[in-house]
Amino acid sequence: MAKKKSEGFQSSAGLVRYFDSEDDKAPKISPYVVLGMAVVLSIVVIVANSVWPT
Repeated sequence: MAKKKSEGFQSSAGLVRYFDSEDDKAPKISPYVVLGMAVVLSIVVIVANSVWPT
């Protein structure tokens, strides 16, 4: 049986280049804003579940 050659780094080189380049036009959201939105959404779901139980 022939040995397979490892393709680890070379096969992911394109993805590394893709994720390294940042788009300056992309909207930037603070991690605190995302965390705050998650907390608010959780509270809304809990309140809605208590008001309209299934």
